[in-house]
Amino acid sequence: MNIKGPQQLSIFPTFQQLSHPPSKMSKVILVTGGNAGIGYELVKALASKPDVHKVYLAARNEGSGREAQDTLRAEGLGNVHFIHLDVTDVATIISAKEAIEKNDGKLDILVNNAGIGEGDKDQKPSTVEVDTVRRVLETNLLGLIQTTTTFVPLLRRSPQAVILNVGSELGSNTWMSNSGKDFFQFAAYSASKAAVSSYTINLAHELKADGIKVNVITPGYTATKINGYAPTGKTSTQGAAILVPWAMLEKDGPSGKSDTPVTP
Repeated sequence: MNIKGPQQLSIFPTFQQLSHPPSKMSKVILVTGGNAGIGYELVKALASKPDVHKVYLAARNEGSGREAQDTLRAEGLGNVHFIHLDVTDVATIISAKEAIEKNDGKLDILVNNAGIGEGDKDQKPSTVEVDTVRRVLETNLLGLIQTTTTFVPLLRRSPQAVILNVGSELGSNTWMSNSGKDFFQFAAYSASKAAVSSYTINLAHELKADGIKVNVITPGYTATKINGYAPTGKTSTQGAAILVPWAMLEKDGPSGKSDTPVTP
């Protein structure tokens, strides 16, 4: 029997354990790219939820990651924990998984938020350089897949697991075909997000038998580093607010959704 924490000296549950089952108060969450923008605001919003035990703020840059953690803790969110994770570095993904497994034994919610845009590069479909496409796919698609497959074993240990992939309208073929807006100069980014939507739907079907909810949801056009903090975009706080209910889905919540309304 594997007994952790203060109960190590006894194999019998305490009265408090019997009276207060931990399942509703023990959500463990991992948010990639959590040190800035939508990711940061999402960490903040999720850590404020009463049924959240711990939020891992994952970032590839240790300095900015720890700074974000310290800022949130100073605001009273002591359940925020920085963890080093670069989605393009397999070793850091495995190390993060091993740390969470050691500390918590499971993962309840994985939010794949980390992404790049390469907006300063030419991405016109007829002239985009393959190296630009490769860099964007390495982070936005391949890094997301590597992170997901690494953490699925921990998600399977959760009684109510959720995988939320952060999408974009530019990844929707339907939206792009009918938008009437000139977003066709972002071919690399658009292709990466379209691929994420396809992967998400496939994953949702596979994990249905495990009861794991998997969705790809767009927060809408939000002013972030990816688009140069576009003045016409919504704030990161507003974007994160759209994602929160999808991260906190109940057992009977939807799965395999893409290009859906903002409420689950």
